Amino acid sequence: MIDDPALRETVTAAGHLMAATREPWWIIGSAAVALHLARPAAVTDVDVLLDLDDAQRLLPMIGLAPVAGTAHPDFRSAVFGRWLGSALPVEFMAGFRHRTADGWRLVYPDTRQCILIDSTTVYVPGKAELHDLLVAFGRPKDVKRAQQLADVM
Repeated sequence: MIDDPALRETVTAAGHLMAATREPWWIIGSAAVALHLARPAAVTDVDVLLDLDDAQRLLPMIGLAPVAGTAHPDFRSAVFGRWLGSALPVEFMAGFRHRTADGWRLVYPDTRQCILIDSTTVYVPGKAELHDLLVAFGRPKDVKRAQQLADVM
């Protein structure tokens, strides 16, 4: 189980918010690695991938305006929202893409693993798929996270 109280609180809060969605969703990035490894990792926010329609409905319900996310040159989202209602920020991304050598690639995992935190269900990509996604992102911090997963696969 996750011992970091801030991460535990934030993942649980995100899971409660996502209960209102209709389509599959996933926690990715450092929080997903921490959930897979069940040990603390350097987690500063929780990244949530969700469906465009769900994002258009959910974000206004929690006081966020759905806007396009283009702050990073290698990542973009059709809809982005940053929720600050928990211990750590939660970044919601719909239509999330990352830049590859062949152009922009939509990030939509094929695997979906259920993880129970207290009484809250959250979802992450399977370890192998999360590993490959982090490697594809290519940033040093993502490659390090991928290595953490590879060490337990």
